[in-house]
Amino acid sequence: MSPQHGTPSPARGGGRPRRHERTKPRPDRGSSVVNREDLRADCSACFGLCCVALPFARSADFPRDKPAGRACGHLRDDFGCGIHARLRDEGYRGCTVFDCFGAGQKVSQVTFGGIDWRRSPESASAMFGVFPVMRQLHELLAYTAEALELPAARPVHRELRGALARIEELTRGDAGSVVALDVDALRGEVNPLLLRASELTRARAPGRRKDHRGADLMGARLARADLRGASLRGALLVGADLTGADLRDADLIGADLRGADLSGADLTGALFLTQAQLNAARGDTATTLPPSLERPAHWAREVSAGGVVDA
Repeated sequence: MSPQHGTPSPARGGGRPRRHERTKPRPDRGSSVVNREDLRADCSACFGLCCVALPFARSADFPRDKPAGRACGHLRDDFGCGIHARLRDEGYRGCTVFDCFGAGQKVSQVTFGGIDWRRSPESASAMFGVFPVMRQLHELLAYTAEALELPAARPVHRELRGALARIEELTRGDAGSVVALDVDALRGEVNPLLLRASELTRARAPGRRKDHRGADLMGARLARADLRGASLRGALLVGADLTGADLRDADLIGADLRGADLSGADLTGALFLTQAQLNAARGDTATTLPPSLERPAHWAREVSAGGVVDA
């Protein structure tokens, strides 16, 4: 089961005023403008949607089952998580590797105008239905916005800007129109642009670029491997040994890095790498990360390759 619940943002665990008392919908800045900060989870502006709308099953990622639409038992009255500081210790690893890309606050504050599902129970079903769709739209926005920041991808910037504006406009629709969207079709239109942006950027990498797109590399021994400029799109890298690997400018969109050891790896310029992917992996202080991403706190508690990992 893929992790579906939670968020890495520290805002989730702290005490805070109820959202409808302190937050208002952000003004619509226009569909052609996307603030990258709006594509980061802001739990203080969300009605705990990841903790209610999404299901999870008892597994290595969660200690118990929870159906979609039922609030997690740890969700507080202020929509914060009662165990945020110890999610991993309590068995909720799935929560620590989930990223809504800012969809939670968009649904809470824009689609539903700051009215939460507890005050307005009649809106709960619609709100919970919109959230997973909005999450996919925001993920596409994040990737498209990143592609627009790649200088080498300039030949497709015009098309990317058009795609960005269109997706942003779709996120501003009402609940019914968002739920009715064919996200798979939209993804099919945007993916070729992201792939082209990736190819143009990775072309600057020296030597022959490896193609591991969609490859099953579970548990693969790739220590100190030269993967600079490689395509690892959608690759299964669960438990792979990537210690000391050169992953500069590698395309990691959709790669499954759960339990992969990135200790000492160089991820400078890695394309479409997300915070959630890093949170699912292992690493250390020698792992080089893109400046937009943070070193997961649990990495400091882990022993490098061959050692014992925290439970």
